[in-house]
Amino acid sequence: MSDLALLHARDLVKHYGDTRVVDGVSFHIAPGECLGVIGPNGAGKTTTIRLCLGLTAANAGQIHYFEREDGQALAMPHDALAIKARLGVVSQFDSLDPDFSCAENLVVFGRYFGLPRAELAERVPPLLEFAALTHKADAKPGELSGGMKRRLSLARALINNPDLLLLDEPTTGLDPQARHLMWERLQMLVSGGKSILLTTHFMDEAERLCHRLLVLDHGRKIAEGRPRELIAEHLEPEVIEVYGPGARALVGDPLAAHAERVEQSGDTVFFYTHNARALLQALQAHPQLRTLHRPANLEDLFLKLTGRQIREDG
Repeated sequence: MSDLALLHARDLVKHYGDTRVVDGVSFHIAPGECLGVIGPNGAGKTTTIRLCLGLTAANAGQIHYFEREDGQALAMPHDALAIKARLGVVSQFDSLDPDFSCAENLVVFGRYFGLPRAELAERVPPLLEFAALTHKADAKPGELSGGMKRRLSLARALINNPDLLLLDEPTTGLDPQARHLMWERLQMLVSGGKSILLTTHFMDEAERLCHRLLVLDHGRKIAEGRPRELIAEHLEPEVIEVYGPGARALVGDPLAAHAERVEQSGDTVFFYTHNARALLQALQAHPQLRTLHRPANLEDLFLKLTGRQIREDG
């Protein structure tokens, strides 16, 4: 990957009244990289995307795109039109035109970029094939499933062959089969050299797709790095989940001393440890309990850094 950033955000600040929604956030995206942005509801993920797109004005900070060898770059919002010509965007909510067919949605969107009709005639069929929608070329969005609509939105975002894609929770609301098909398409783009900024609530999605992660909470960056490296840095390598009658009483039981860290969520107790053998042996004295022994994962990291308390949207 090149050292020249496609997107470089420095010390971004956005506040509404006394509330800082984004508080000094900095990050960059290299060519061919997928950067994931994760965090609880209200962490500032969508606002950060809106700042990068020039849809919301920052109170402080700088946003530069497409750095060059000579040190020059495009600045948002000063060079917004030139920047947006090289971006592809998929927002949380579909904005497909309900009156146009799938193919027409792509053509009309391509015309916004000034693409000639002859060129669009060449680009639309492969994009429909990429989205697995060739058989739906003449169907209108109202006739499509949720997964089909999201794939059409992705195909539309690719009509101008963008250098960078900004995807805001692209698989929210999809069933598992539709999510996996969307992941397959995103992996194809990354494998083909596209760069992506991706916000998501799904930890398996972040671990599967992203080269690096930016973890936000209360508008601030609290961690950044490669998924497996972050897990190794912040967590014990092994986790034993225990649930069933009497599981919560184990929090104060002497066997908890076999774990470096113990957490409880509902009726489940989580034991985090570097060596699970002694704890598993101790748990054999509680046959009424069910256990799951697994390696630490990105969801454990997310919960450790941001807490287990449910947040409301905002």
